[in-house]
Amino acid sequence: MSGLRAPSNYTEEPPRHPSLIVNSQEPFNAEPPRSALIASYVTPVDLFYKRNHGPIPVLDDIERYRVSICGLVEKPLELSMADIRKLPKHIVTATLQCAGNRRTAMSKVKAVKGVGWDVSAIGNAIWGGPKLADVLELVGISKLTSVSPLGGKHVEFVSVDMCKEEKGGPYKGSIPLIQATNSDAEVLLAYEMNGEPLNRDHGYPLRVIVPGVIGARSVKWLSSINIIENECQGFFMQRDYKMFPPTVNWENIDWSTRRPQMDFPVQSVICSLEEENTVKPGKIVVHGYAASGGGRGIERVDVSFDGGKTWVEAIRYQKSGIPYVADDISSDKWAWVLFKAEADVSHTTEIVAKAVDISANVQPENVEVIWNLRGILNTSWHRVHIHVQHPDL
Repeated sequence: MSGLRAPSNYTEEPPRHPSLIVNSQEPFNAEPPRSALIASYVTPVDLFYKRNHGPIPVLDDIERYRVSICGLVEKPLELSMADIRKLPKHIVTATLQCAGNRRTAMSKVKAVKGVGWDVSAIGNAIWGGPKLADVLELVGISKLTSVSPLGGKHVEFVSVDMCKEEKGGPYKGSIPLIQATNSDAEVLLAYEMNGEPLNRDHGYPLRVIVPGVIGARSVKWLSSINIIENECQGFFMQRDYKMFPPTVNWENIDWSTRRPQMDFPVQSVICSLEEENTVKPGKIVVHGYAASGGGRGIERVDVSFDGGKTWVEAIRYQKSGIPYVADDISSDKWAWVLFKAEADVSHTTEIVAKAVDISANVQPENVEVIWNLRGILNTSWHRVHIHVQHPDL
């Protein structure tokens, strides 16, 4: 596509924050230290996790940049950034989470394939741009449409990003048309992140934001939007990011037996402590994040200071000075909550966190029961170990 190109090598990569923990240099995949996530409700752009499949695209000329809307539509269209900026801008605070977040812990049960994420392949940002539902009206597709007049049922997003999994072709993914045309789903064509233009790592100049859904569907560096009859047949829709039972291995896997993963399940993580910690006896204050997909708010976060024998309910919060109520209009339905709990600890123990969303979904107790060969959706109870060091008497 004119104006935006995918480099063939990694010589034009953007600068990155030095505190990022790099899991892969080429392509660049990195996450912040877990403590950075709880420093603020909105994650700074530089400390937002980076998930890439190839060299970062380069915009040579924004005046020539166009995104096409085509496929099963009555009037195909090409939009410039000027055209997109003329549409009503919508702001949504939404958490993005890679489906592989916490994969490293799952791999300790049994080896899995994928980027070795710790607990920080997640971030919360304020996204700005027109709603996809408004954009699709420009090509004759009304709001709350499940089947377009020409038979389209899915909206495919195609990136400029070229990746080896697509045999050198573009990264792509799709969502159902009914979701794309639902204003309440708040799917955006975003050109802003935290009030500033997107940076290159996060999709400059234009990306999709699909709130409440795994990050893989929020396609960056948008090239085209295709209205199609069946869901996208790209690699990351059909041969990745699907949830299989622990019995499936690389010898007996049949990708066609599972649907592409969309919403992410309920999740919580302790961020103020590492996996192993040595402390003095006394009060321990625990901070972390909790989130659930599909716009489901967090009803409760339970924290145990004795390995799961007894529990205390954590304080939940989002914006400063505004009480968090899971399904209230004052709360950000697509965003994480931060939580806090404290207790006196006098001996070596395990601290555990688990969250419950407004549909009463709760995290599974053990990772073994949700182990899968790609290491996705590790939402088991998060556990950290505390070694209490008593001063010499």
